[in-house]
Amino acid sequence: MVAYQLVIKKKALEFVRELPPKSQRLVVEKCKTLAIDPFPGKGDKEIIQRKNHEDIYRLHISRSYTAFYKINRDKKRVLILEIATIEQAHKIYGRF
Repeated sequence: MVAYQLVIKKKALEFVRELPPKSQRLVVEKCKTLAIDPFPGKGDKEIIQRKNHEDIYRLHISRSYTAFYKINRDKKRVLILEIATIEQAHKIYGRF
């Protein structure tokens, strides 16, 4: 059952397209779980920051990647802002 529409920013999509096929499948499948339940509570989802009344979340993907996303509850939409390696993600946290 899909509860939320997934929207992915171009930069995040380009990152995924550059990954090896196995990693692409892994990242895509994990991101699809956000359509069912994007909220933290169980699993690898966590709120990382509140900025201008918007919450930013992160999803760890197989100890290798991190996806940053926002949830629009009114529109029932999850916007994936960026996907990066775990190492790159540590530099990104401060931007949100």
